[in-house]
Amino acid sequence: MSESRDWSVAEFGRVDLGDTRRTERLVAIGAAACERPCGKVAAVFLTDREREGAYDFFESDHVEAKEIMAGISAATVTRSIGQPFVFVAVDGTSVTVVDHGHEHDFGCVGSDSNGARGAKVVDALAIDPNGVVIGWLGLTFWARSPKRKVPARSTHARQARPVEEKETRYWLQTVKAASDALDERNLRGWFQIDREGDGCDLLLALRDSGHFWTVRGNTDRSVEIEGGDVGRLRAQLAAGVVAGNYELEVTARPRRRARTARMVVRVAKVLLRLRDRRNSRITKLQVTTVWAREEGTTPPGEEPIDWLLHTNRDVETLEDAKLVIYGYAQRWRVEECHRTWKGGECDVESMQLRSFAALERWATVLAAIATRIERIKRLSRTQPATPATIEFTLIELRALKMLKFGEERPDYEPTIAEAISWLAEMGGYANKYSGKPPGATVLGRGLRHLRPAARLLAIQLAAAK
Repeated sequence: MSESRDWSVAEFGRVDLGDTRRTERLVAIGAAACERPCGKVAAVFLTDREREGAYDFFESDHVEAKEIMAGISAATVTRSIGQPFVFVAVDGTSVTVVDHGHEHDFGCVGSDSNGARGAKVVDALAIDPNGVVIGWLGLTFWARSPKRKVPARSTHARQARPVEEKETRYWLQTVKAASDALDERNLRGWFQIDREGDGCDLLLALRDSGHFWTVRGNTDRSVEIEGGDVGRLRAQLAAGVVAGNYELEVTARPRRRARTARMVVRVAKVLLRLRDRRNSRITKLQVTTVWAREEGTTPPGEEPIDWLLHTNRDVETLEDAKLVIYGYAQRWRVEECHRTWKGGECDVESMQLRSFAALERWATVLAAIATRIERIKRLSRTQPATPATIEFTLIELRALKMLKFGEERPDYEPTIAEAISWLAEMGGYANKYSGKPPGATVLGRGLRHLRPAARLLAIQLAAAK
């Protein structure tokens, strides 16, 4: 059994597709995609028989993407056991594919003018307290209906639609799927959601989930203050006591200069007034709001860093507040997974499948591959002294040392940082030039060299017995 197949069995072996032969085919597909990740099915499978089997699998009416996702979620939960909690980053994205003639049942992606086609996705990614990716807890795909020219609605009219008619329902479904998966093993999640989550329906769903949550505020909300008066959130926070401050290293990017930002932290327990646009009913939600804002270090012409975070966690000290901020920062792990999944090593957007259902099935498999690449990347940065066997098998490590050192390979087992460094070098990583830690692209290229070498080594060792 190849090392890629071992991984695929762990990831997909629990999937119930109504027939063990379908599950076995899924495991074989997962192993091939693990060795040669690519959005184009023809580039993953080596023989015509394998390609035809994969195409038949993805187009089969007997295969449900939600069942594949259920197996991935179960594997993620198993890896999460023993953690005090797991961060759950919930985010939205899209998978864009080529469909110039609008011949297939994909949906609209982006604005009406660009004519892009594909699928919309809301996903939930489990991350351990050290910031290492664990795996997916939920993937919800949908195809937007074709755009129709209808009279423009007012903002109020759009917001007043039932939740069943809004895309908010896919966020609710994803949060529920992640919550249910964690509940089955009595695990505690800490949901992390960006500004899209600052809405009445999603905030109340998080409140009822039984898990921790943090949502970045999108507006200066109305709050109820002592005596029943109504005020604005930022004004109440600004008038309160400063909890403390800390320094944040800001990296350079377009329209933002590198610097050490001085972040001032304010904390308050507030009663948010959530208005239901459908009936104007007000629901009051007790939260702790942590406001971290850059003061005194913002370069001219730039906006200060400003995070307004609502949470149901108790915040009594500055360290408690910094933990809330740290947790929200882990949300970026899901965006890194999106890059690896969509346009990076997995390149799901290059797929040429001809139906939405096939897209959903293949994209779900590749999403699992993307999390393994991101996982080993983060492990090397956060737990560098950990033995490499935490993520690599002995056969993979032996093949890695042979590829790196040849006959003069060392007889010790490397740390995860050493193994990742060797793997990245095979993928073209040049530390002395970049000065940055290895990224998903070079690690993905390195894995492409390692996996077939490990497979061949396993065959040779089996033949020698």
